[in-house]
Amino acid sequence: MSEILDVVIVGGGLVGGLTALLLAQGGVQPTVLDAAPVLAEAQVLPVVNPRVLALSQATIHLLKIVGVWKEIARHMPYTGMQVWNKNGYGEIAFGHELQAFPPEDQWLGSMVEPSILNLAIQKKLLENVQDYRTQIKVTHIEQGINGWHLQLADGSAVYTRLLIGADGAQSFVREQAMIDLDVLDYKQSAVSCAIKTAQPHQHVARQIFLPTGPLAYLPMASIQPEEYGYWQSIVWTLPEGYADEYLALSDEEFARLLTKESQHMLGEVQIVRSRASFPLKARSTQRYVKKGLALIGDAAHVIHPLAGQGVNIGCLDAAILCDALLHDARRGVWAHEQTLLRYEHRRKGQNAAMMHGMSVLGWLETRELFPVIWARNLGKKQVNQQPLIKDLFMMQASGLIHLKDTRYCKTGE
Repeated sequence: MSEILDVVIVGGGLVGGLTALLLAQGGVQPTVLDAAPVLAEAQVLPVVNPRVLALSQATIHLLKIVGVWKEIARHMPYTGMQVWNKNGYGEIAFGHELQAFPPEDQWLGSMVEPSILNLAIQKKLLENVQDYRTQIKVTHIEQGINGWHLQLADGSAVYTRLLIGADGAQSFVREQAMIDLDVLDYKQSAVSCAIKTAQPHQHVARQIFLPTGPLAYLPMASIQPEEYGYWQSIVWTLPEGYADEYLALSDEEFARLLTKESQHMLGEVQIVRSRASFPLKARSTQRYVKKGLALIGDAAHVIHPLAGQGVNIGCLDAAILCDALLHDARRGVWAHEQTLLRYEHRRKGQNAAMMHGMSVLGWLETRELFPVIWARNLGKKQVNQQPLIKDLFMMQASGLIHLKDTRYCKTGE
């Protein structure tokens, strides 16, 4: 029998990598099995990824703790948000507009390309995790008496007391552990691409609700200094069938359609790059844990991209789990069953509330019944006029409140 490892993390992306770095910083060296290759700066930095991740204040705070944030090559902070419905008069606005790069104390969050983020995470994993393996495929997972046995494609095997599945929505760890998954098919697809607009974004994230679904303009960094502020990443939620039709349009036709449907929110759409689409389905595992096993991030839950919170709740999973595990380690125990159940209890309810809340909001914003239109318009107007309610929304969106009782609590929060 080979050595029994304390913890193996399958998946080295944002959530898995953050988990590994938090554990290593706390004195527990994990083994990380990552299917992806090591990224090269020369290949990543010159290419603009058309999709961005909207990182919350809590996620940025956690990335700072493990030293990843200072390695981020480029990002675009946002200091304001605007949400409104095409067929209505109410809107909700948070924060404010800025022309220049904002000071950090004014950020609501920041937009980062996944490739740029993964490059920074890999760099810190290579520096801080002693057993970080890339281009590794797990072919079989089986529960043993005191842990989990993993068979790898290269013929080797590892045995661990704790297995953490951070391997995404199509999680092999979840499948092999025979944990059931509930799926809600929205019958929608999202079209994403990068666009250049005639007017600058002024560090404001904008979202308009159309009868077909929400259209979001997300500020993104540009490589050319003279184009600062004019590039956005869009996520356009559409009914099934629309996405293929829109992808078939020429760039010029799509730009004209987008300009019209967005109500010229930033003037004419001048350039369109790298259009793609993906189906939208909410996923939630019936369990987050089994004996000696925990699921985090998209392996445990996938929510509608409406509020851009999917990646952030995954990072909160990582922080809550690591805080509990390191507390156990200090007491001389490891991955106790009750500890894992407490993690599940704390995160499953919060994540389910977020998932169902986004589903209800999406339904309300696309209904064309007069009572619904009247109620949502009045609701937006009332919320926009109530600073205390807006502050509460922003506190929840920041994610910092969920770190309050952990070792990762931000000073002053």
